[in-house]
Amino acid sequence: MKKLFNSTETMVDDMLDGFVSACPQVQRGSIDPRIIVRAKNTKNADDKVMLLIGNGSGHEPIAMGFVGEGLLDANVVGDVFAAPSADLILDGISQVAGKAGTILLISQHSGDVINGRAATMMANDAGINVLPLLMYDDISAAPPERRHRRRGAAGTMFIYKILGAAAEQGRSLEALMTLGEEVRSRTVTLAAAVSPGISPLTGKAMFTLPDDEIFLGMGVHGEPGVGRVKVGPVHLLVEQMVDALLADRPIAPKGRVCVIVNGMGGTTMMELLTIWNETRSALEKRGIAAISPMIGSYVTTQEMGGFSISLLEPTADMLDCWCAPSDSPYFPRIASFAEDQNQ
Repeated sequence: MKKLFNSTETMVDDMLDGFVSACPQVQRGSIDPRIIVRAKNTKNADDKVMLLIGNGSGHEPIAMGFVGEGLLDANVVGDVFAAPSADLILDGISQVAGKAGTILLISQHSGDVINGRAATMMANDAGINVLPLLMYDDISAAPPERRHRRRGAAGTMFIYKILGAAAEQGRSLEALMTLGEEVRSRTVTLAAAVSPGISPLTGKAMFTLPDDEIFLGMGVHGEPGVGRVKVGPVHLLVEQMVDALLADRPIAPKGRVCVIVNGMGGTTMMELLTIWNETRSALEKRGIAAISPMIGSYVTTQEMGGFSISLLEPTADMLDCWCAPSDSPYFPRIASFAEDQNQ
């Protein structure tokens, strides 16, 4: 498999050099160049709770593409598919920490959890007020009664954006933690993979799959899910996935959900828009309004073919924050519910 890199040793830093030179909203951190921070300080830096996350590279544009006003204050970038070290995450916390406190977002994968918790403990020992917020939403990873064991998936973007907007408003550390936990409890995600991504480190496929089969429940690193289904019309696949999501977290008729349709890196916009339309239709058949969608490839695994559907049943406050303006390199503008109604 052909890949366009200079070398495996420099691929991450070459990417970051290109990113900060192309995007005026961000720059490299002063403590360590693997920390991506806002290029402009927030206007109320002493009063605003700071948000950051650490993650392995190879999944772009998440999460470095979401650093900016109304979203993250920093992203700590690890090696390809590898969580940044606890020391590097601690540097990221130290880079942005302010008087109002800091939240370290942790997508629930073993390395991220271990290193994130260790960094939080070290920061607290150093007198920095930081709290960890675990993020998990992948229904294929564990049943509802063990949802706290689930993996983080594309639905974590609801937390990024909603907490980012709320933090910009000057809400307290405690209020933001409560809000983040509430968003997490209202979010479910299920993925389907049709072809593997190729590791830039090994040049090998991350899994194998017959041409006539689809993996249901694939994780963002190629982790196995709940099983396989045969290739067929996409509306049948989407119906099955929506049924599974609503069985996990039921939503009453006349309810409404925000939807993320996320491509894994090798899925075209033609396909993603079709999947969104089928998701909207499947929800409407059940009396549920699909609103304020986010459609595109944001949590990727190189060129993996496939997609995920994430649903959030928002409160009015969550919806306002989800649709609030933001300025980052890659997070899209989200249409408001009122705008949806006028279409």
